[in-house]
Amino acid sequence: MREVDVSRIKEAVKQACGEMAVYCSSDILEKLKERRDAETGRRSKIAMEMLVENAELAAGENIPICQDTGLVTVYVTLGQEVHLAGGSLKEAIQQGVREGYTENFLRASVVKDPLFDRSNTKDNTPAVIYTEIADGEEVKIELTAKGFGSENMSRIAMLKPAEGLDGVKKFVIDTIRLAGPNACPPMIVGVGIGGTFDYSAVLSKKALLRPMKEYNPDPQYKALEEELEREADQLKIGAMGLHGNTTVLKVSILSAPTHIAGLPCAVNICCHACRHREIVL
Repeated sequence: MREVDVSRIKEAVKQACGEMAVYCSSDILEKLKERRDAETGRRSKIAMEMLVENAELAAGENIPICQDTGLVTVYVTLGQEVHLAGGSLKEAIQQGVREGYTENFLRASVVKDPLFDRSNTKDNTPAVIYTEIADGEEVKIELTAKGFGSENMSRIAMLKPAEGLDGVKKFVIDTIRLAGPNACPPMIVGVGIGGTFDYSAVLSKKALLRPMKEYNPDPQYKALEEELEREADQLKIGAMGLHGNTTVLKVSILSAPTHIAGLPCAVNICCHACRHREIVL
């Protein structure tokens, strides 16, 4: 049995919150530059040049990539041979987010209640936390800080099984089309297929964490990801909605077994920054 003090988790989460607000992931920045160089739309190319410049200035000046520093979602994979000591895992994560946002002077965007008390909590907590038990003695924590310009453009559908592959493709492309310039394209798109109503949505957001150069290991899903990327670019939404040939940087799909009577499909739209970090303790 391996012992991990939750203070280590708090400090790691705190550091990750500060870093992901400022530093664009290297694989995303590389992809953005690649698509910028291949862009043929004049205005869209200028916009992509500005996005690259913004990312580089943010890193150089240690300032946030975007004024919307997002609502934090945390995925914890806890090895069953790990004993957590020194307090509550949940509170350690929340405190890490709290200190990460307040000490780095990041904008607090969380309100206490969605309807009746929309007063700001002033420290960007609570974060949304998902916990999964796995084999081994490792603690893996994945974080994403997602702004709501793109989150608001995400959708879920309970498709009929008879709608099948064509129904899924239509729903994904329609969601990207409806998002348009509101999601600060070029977008990164996560798709969750299967499971239940709620689990497909979890899968769709977790799919955003996949590295840019990786595709679904299943050849059929990989082919679908590539097809959706091509079809999305044919929408000609372009960077920041300026009608170029780069609408998405990536489409990532995660799937799960589902009920015989259903075909849940969730599409999580993310802006080009897609702020995230992974911690392994």
